[in-house]
Amino acid sequence: MGALTKAELAEHLHSDLGMSKREAKSMVEVFFDEIRGCLRENEQVKLSGFGNFDLRDKRERPGRNPKTGEEIPISARRVVTFRPGQKLKARVDEYDGEGHTHQRLDEHDDHDDHDDDDH
Repeated sequence: MGALTKAELAEHLHSDLGMSKREAKSMVEVFFDEIRGCLRENEQVKLSGFGNFDLRDKRERPGRNPKTGEEIPISARRVVTFRPGQKLKARVDEYDGEGHTHQRLDEHDDHDDHDDDDH
């Protein structure tokens, strides 16, 4: 199983929407820059039908060096978490593990304005 890259997203925008490659690459960069900027400003990112990116503060906790067994502190830090929305969860649940879905993803109604990802 491969991984979807920003370059592949840009290629999809180019081929599926007819954007120039430069415009498509720029759009992908702007999209991710906006998400990064919101998170940097401590804002939650809610993508309806997909999920939410949140910031979480983790306290310092004890850890252990796996090679030596020595106990070392893991410092407090802020982490980004992702919570998938209900629609994304449902689509993933349709995946049969062999590269097929029980219903094609593009057959779902993606055009509603309901924000069902709020929990």
